[in-house]
Amino acid sequence: MSEPIRILADGPAARSLGARLTRRGFLATALAASGAVLFTACAPRGASTASSAHGGPLEDKVSVYTWSDYDDPKILTSFTKSKGPKVVVDAFNSNEELIAKLVAARGTSGYDIVVPSGLFILPMAQNGLLEKLDHDLLPNFATMNPSFVHRAFDPKNEYSICKAWGTTGFVYDRTVIARELRTWSDFVDAAQKEASGRTAVLDDPAPLCGIYFWSHGIDWNTTEKKHLDACETFLTKELAPHITTFDSAPGGQIIPQASAALVQSYSGDARTGIAQSKDPDRWRWVLGSPATELWMDNWAIAKGAPHPEAAHAFIDFMIAPDVQLAQVDYIGYDTGVQGTQQKAEEAGLERLDMVYFDDAQVKTMHEQTFTSAQERIVAIWNATKAAAGA
Repeated sequence: MSEPIRILADGPAARSLGARLTRRGFLATALAASGAVLFTACAPRGASTASSAHGGPLEDKVSVYTWSDYDDPKILTSFTKSKGPKVVVDAFNSNEELIAKLVAARGTSGYDIVVPSGLFILPMAQNGLLEKLDHDLLPNFATMNPSFVHRAFDPKNEYSICKAWGTTGFVYDRTVIARELRTWSDFVDAAQKEASGRTAVLDDPAPLCGIYFWSHGIDWNTTEKKHLDACETFLTKELAPHITTFDSAPGGQIIPQASAALVQSYSGDARTGIAQSKDPDRWRWVLGSPATELWMDNWAIAKGAPHPEAAHAFIDFMIAPDVQLAQVDYIGYDTGVQGTQQKAEEAGLERLDMVYFDDAQVKTMHEQTFTSAQERIVAIWNATKAAAGA
């Protein structure tokens, strides 16, 4: 039996976040959780179907378990027309939900493709929830941007390939906040002043706590008690009184309806919200500085996948350069394929500064890691919501 995966169960808040959030997914191990659940994943038993691809004929379908509304439907239809297999899509609302289903199925989930966030790849692979990829069947892997392969969570890309990545920042209403905001310290200051009572933050423990850590120059993966204590005091005493909403999908309603003046948001969701606003020019996007997060969702193949040939063909099709422009425009995130940015610029896609980031900006983004402080981060999130009356 493998080592147990320790993650935190998703609660009602996680399940109610809506489609826009599910394009991005949760990165924190404790998203919308109130208590810890220990999932122990052993090597699957009882799987009756072969799950290794050998470059043979494609099966008649491929089953995809992913975040809701995370692929352009026209591209899925195009795959079926050109390759044959019918695409069946099912959606989950959190990484925890995905893992729980795969653990319970023990290799017989019936799913071929799954889309976990990078933070979860290694423990899922170590606990027998993922199949190794056959790169001979994935020639389009060669078209991936070198910056988004060989990440720490899967150095050889044995189990995963980047599907989309993004970051976190904030937007503010320039009709309410006339000055220019540039940093997380500016965010905090505006929340306590012009946007007091009209500030929305992500309903996600890690980036919520990140507001404190990033604005104070502290590694957001810290496990030091003094930093965690200071974070809780800051969020519950100084910031919470000014927060009106905890929402991880502000692009759905908050930004279009201008129901808040200062909004912490994931990059792609902010882009969607501004595009849907009746007055897009009233909003300004800010990549949080001096530091913020980088998250990545990934194509992977579930243990016991019943259609391994079609699964490999599907992944290779979805990372092909000729479908990237439509995919990026639909989901609002960089898919990690080289040359897509130039095509997007030539096509005149709007707000690409919220999709693509230069090297200097990327250097300010940091991935979350599993640490002993995960449950404390959730406790701080819960305490902050209570202090804000949420």
